[in-house]
Amino acid sequence: MKNNFSHSVNLVPLTIKNAPREEFRQQTLKIPYLMYEVEVLSNQDKIVINKPGGKRSFGRIAKEDYMVFILENKTGNLWLISHEEIHDDISLKSKIDNVQTNLLIDALKKVCEGFEVEEAIKETRVNSQIGDGLSTEAVLKVYKWIWGQEDCNYPNGEGRWLSMNALLVLKNNENYSLI
Repeated sequence: MKNNFSHSVNLVPLTIKNAPREEFRQQTLKIPYLMYEVEVLSNQDKIVINKPGGKRSFGRIAKEDYMVFILENKTGNLWLISHEEIHDDISLKSKIDNVQTNLLIDALKKVCEGFEVEEAIKETRVNSQIGDGLSTEAVLKVYKWIWGQEDCNYPNGEGRWLSMNALLVLKNNENYSLI
């Protein structure tokens, strides 16, 4: 069997009685997303993941893949945040305060090396907020989980270091822009 996985699962019972097409469809649309809460931000937003994430590699589902979201506490919106959005945010921060943005990248490196977010913030003394956009805490906690995902998807490749090295190269270029 092509897509047969041996993996632990948590099952949540769900019963929907069969019904005509539109009625059954409406019932299935009401099924809530199931996710894991992995971090809580100081503003009460949450970093959540779902597994499997749906990535396909060479036609097969990547069984260890997961997706990383920010669950906005006030609205209940789920934001599937991307590298590009984080890079754009960091680039904008660099135009406001390049010194603090460099400290943010230093903190990212520490998280990439395995430090917990709070330790990385304490050691680098990066501000909690640099301009508008994502807080320092959000950037670090999101990347902690994105990097875990990359390490699962690319266990024999660069994994987390592919994106971290790109940030370090840009940090070392005094006129950097990630956009």
